[in-house]
Amino acid sequence: MKNVFVTGAAGFIGFHLCLHLKKRNDFVIGLDNFNSYYDVKLKNERAKILKENNIEVIKADINDKKILEKIIEENNISHIVHLAAQAGVRYSFENPSTYVNSNLVGFVNLLEVLKKFKNVTKFIFASSSSVYGLNTKTPYSPADKTDNPTNLYGATKKANEAIAYAYHHLYKIPMIGLRYFTVYGPYGRPDMAYFKFTKNILDGKEIEIFNNGDMLRDFTYIDDIIDGTIKALDKINTFEIFNLGNNSPINLLDFISIIEKKLNKKALKKLLPFQKGEMQSTFADITTSKEKLDFQPTTKIETGMDKFIDWYISYEKALSK
Repeated sequence: MKNVFVTGAAGFIGFHLCLHLKKRNDFVIGLDNFNSYYDVKLKNERAKILKENNIEVIKADINDKKILEKIIEENNISHIVHLAAQAGVRYSFENPSTYVNSNLVGFVNLLEVLKKFKNVTKFIFASSSSVYGLNTKTPYSPADKTDNPTNLYGATKKANEAIAYAYHHLYKIPMIGLRYFTVYGPYGRPDMAYFKFTKNILDGKEIEIFNNGDMLRDFTYIDDIIDGTIKALDKINTFEIFNLGNNSPINLLDFISIIEKKLNKKALKKLLPFQKGEMQSTFADITTSKEKLDFQPTTKIETGMDKFIDWYISYEKALSK
């Protein structure tokens, strides 16, 4: 049994991770600042479900050292999974300081607290496929250079990896960075394309398709992501970076066709030019993840989107009551 502290617990991945850890009888406590980057109703709904499963989510910010210290000390925390971050690419053009405060200052603040507690034996943190930036070689390998991010979000995640290594080197704390690739599924983020596409197709509104649809995304179902995250929590005791992706990218127009088929409704497509800050493709090389984590995604995109769409329809019905 582990005593696990999850930051960003009311977020998409954090929510699912907390439930899975609790189900296997780990002690879990979470923290989230419930920011308004997307509708807080969904974060509150996730937190409500966690509470029903006897998982406490403390409303606080990772920049509050006193709260972090209190949580770790009072709950005898043995493992930390750090998922709290300001996400999104386009939002970074308007609010860069939010990314600096959360993804950089907050990240260092947590590590400064962590180094004081010898009982914390491992630190897992969320990185992103965005670190690969302008890399042209695919699939992306953790051994590839990541010196050319295309946006501030990707740059902060690249910085997280370097900062984590420095703290690992100095204080000998095992630290694992997980580069997540386009995670989707029930209770997902409304700012993500799959969520927007589903909503707008159902509502009869246009969907915006950048680069005229000539984009590839390595969509990875949430259950596969959680499986890889928990295996990293259990198996590795050094510093390492892993890709957690589906290893099977899909063209954006083909992806939209899958949604149309499930909904039995055609999309109103608005084709747009390539947007600055985006990546044309993401494609995870998971060779190392297979070897060291026994990570093997099993969810096909059709199956995963069926599950998401079924959840979305039921969630919207519940909101309208």
